[in-house]
Amino acid sequence: MLRANGLARAAVRFKPSSFVGTFVALLLAAAVVSGCGLLLQTGLTASVPPTRYAGAPVVVAADQQVHTVVHRGPEPETESTAVPDRARLDASLVRAAAGTPGAARAIGDVGYPVRAGAEDSGVPLAATGWGSTAFTGVRTTSGSAPGPDEAVVGAGLARTGERLTLDTPAGPRTFTVSGTTDTPGVWFSDAQALALSGHPRTVDAIAVLPEAGTDPAALAARLGDALRGKALVHTGDDRSLAEDAGLSATRELLTGLGGSFGGTATLVAVFTAAGTVALSVGQRSREFALLRAIGATPRQLRRSIATESLLLAPLAGALGCLPGLALAHWWFGELQERGAIADGIGLDTGPLPFLAAVAAVVLTALLAGLTAARRPSRIAPGSALAEAQTERSGAGRVRTVFGLVAVAGGLALSGVATTQSGMDAANAALGVVMLFMLAVALLGPWIARICATLLGLPLGRSGASGHLAAANSRTNARRLASALTPIVLALAFTSTLVFLQTSTERATRHQQRDGVVADHVVTAPAGPLPDGTARRAARVPGVTAAVTVQRTGVLVPDDTMGFFPVAAQGVSADPTPVLDLDVRTGSLADLGPGTVALDANLADTAGVRTGERFALRLPDGTRATPRVVATYGRGLGLSEVTLPAADLAGHVSSPYADELLVRGGRAADLAALGKVTVTDAAGRAAARDRDRELNAWANTTMAAVLGGFAAIAAANTLVMTVLDRRRELHTLRLVGTTRRQVLRMIRWESLLVTLAGTALGSLIALATLVPMTRALTGEGPYIPPLVYGSFAAAIVALGLAATALPARAALRAPRP
Repeated sequence: MLRANGLARAAVRFKPSSFVGTFVALLLAAAVVSGCGLLLQTGLTASVPPTRYAGAPVVVAADQQVHTVVHRGPEPETESTAVPDRARLDASLVRAAAGTPGAARAIGDVGYPVRAGAEDSGVPLAATGWGSTAFTGVRTTSGSAPGPDEAVVGAGLARTGERLTLDTPAGPRTFTVSGTTDTPGVWFSDAQALALSGHPRTVDAIAVLPEAGTDPAALAARLGDALRGKALVHTGDDRSLAEDAGLSATRELLTGLGGSFGGTATLVAVFTAAGTVALSVGQRSREFALLRAIGATPRQLRRSIATESLLLAPLAGALGCLPGLALAHWWFGELQERGAIADGIGLDTGPLPFLAAVAAVVLTALLAGLTAARRPSRIAPGSALAEAQTERSGAGRVRTVFGLVAVAGGLALSGVATTQSGMDAANAALGVVMLFMLAVALLGPWIARICATLLGLPLGRSGASGHLAAANSRTNARRLASALTPIVLALAFTSTLVFLQTSTERATRHQQRDGVVADHVVTAPAGPLPDGTARRAARVPGVTAAVTVQRTGVLVPDDTMGFFPVAAQGVSADPTPVLDLDVRTGSLADLGPGTVALDANLADTAGVRTGERFALRLPDGTRATPRVVATYGRGLGLSEVTLPAADLAGHVSSPYADELLVRGGRAADLAALGKVTVTDAAGRAAARDRDRELNAWANTTMAAVLGGFAAIAAANTLVMTVLDRRRELHTLRLVGTTRRQVLRMIRWESLLVTLAGTALGSLIALATLVPMTRALTGEGPYIPPLVYGSFAAAIVALGLAATALPARAALRAPRP
């Protein structure tokens, strides 16, 4: 009597070569799933001990995210987006917090940069109120606490009793030094610190000190009730969320990488592993036919295949977690080196991602194996052996129908993307690549047969080896399709990610080069420019225009995403003399308080025109509806939103400009303004932005992970198909075909499948890139020939190596 479990154990034990390819595919899938899962888990659980508020048991702060309800399906969903700068609290809440039972003291905390000397551009100093010393522990080494028009300063800046001029957000002020400390910085009285902050009605946070014997958790609960949802109350490590936006940004980055990219990578990994499992089961059709002929029941066959999956998949999944852990550690370390991870955060290596990876590969192997075994287990025993000798044509009705639907959906979505603009077109284009990839997977046998027929026409005229390769490819379309799909995956995803980056980089460089028409660009080497730099520059002989630019970000509403961040700039005057933004409608001369100028793509996406109101959130999350006075075409390189600098005042942490654009005058005269750096437009464009560098690296890394996995999967599939053809290869030798002819036939077949996969992957990438780049940059995709050539050459080389080596090994083995 046949025992299904015994058959499975015997198959794995005595025919290990049949399962090596499946084992490798499952191992790699587990590596990708666990690696991305670790990043996601770290993003969800990341926390660091507080530093500034370590001495304040309870901290009240504004919610640093904007929440909105979106309707993507039958049920409404709440989407949250981090504010670009820092959200603050109304200063009146300090009194409410202080009056909460159990609170001994509530300190409204503010912090901002100041400079010593109104004409100087030295290193900024951190200024705050003296009340913060109650939880920071700062003490005077000489003198006393500051009063009105007084300041306590760090050692070395000034001596007690001296007069000191400071450049503050409220302008230059002169103070009497009332005391000094050993800690760098500047301290004012609490009232004066708030008045000079640039946002005199709001505080950064409220530090609450409990009365003796009061439990901080109980006090936090009472504060929550007293403030009635107007603020968030933090205790423990959550107090670090009130210190700066670094932790929130880190969480958002890791969650996006692990969740968004991880979801795509997981789908690709699981999908490819499922195809390998199905290929392995399909290659054993003769074995299943024999078992059916000697009396095995369909249930026994299905149970045997399920047992094989349960024998292989858990071990492959567990071993795959080791390279997954290494991948996550490397990725996390690279992000840390690039400054994208807040200090004090470590990789969370908890067990959940590993368990999810093992469960995913086990379910994948089980479902793929049972699906592939469905037909051989149901076929009549008398017909099993006859069908096992030849390959079925086509892809089956269900697969064909769904494949054609995917093709129609991809074509329709591509058409939609070409008619849209901005983010709408980009979002539509992302769906194009997924639908076309699904179509390739479902219609693989038909596509492979068409490719074999077209490429086989010239191949059939290239001698005996070419003729054999063309005939084999046409006859065994399913085998060809199994190798074709991962090659298409590798090239399509890699090309989309890499060439999207090259296209946006080129467009950005073009817009920056053409957009900055200033003769001189003035910056401060130690940070933002001091207040009054533009006024002093305007008095330099020969200067006809001096406009400051402050770079920040705003949030723009979207029906499906809630809010999404866009780059913004604040200008001190009409930027036309120094910036050529390629104005499409309206005039930048009308830019004044309560107005805004928008990139044309952003305006189209938002559905607003010149003269209409545009709803947005300022850097600190404050609602605003400025009137649109102009739209322009160079937003990618020069900021998508342009606002008057006065409208940003009080809504950014640092009120100082990042650069000064000057028309006319001499560089030497401008350099005499203080500790500044004077360059030109070319020098400005050459300075790469950190976010752009991070995005470029992230896209390249994601392309390497996806493309590398798919390439290894393709090589693994090719090796499996060649090793499965040992009987066929030896038969060709028996009928007189030379060893050289057989190897040449294998090379021709490898070239056929790699060239077909390269062509299909390129077409899918183009169908995605063309509408996406035109929407985002206004230009077509930029595909560097050397980069694309290296991709194609790598695929061809990989295909040749993955077929030549096992073919040589198969021909050296004893004839079966």
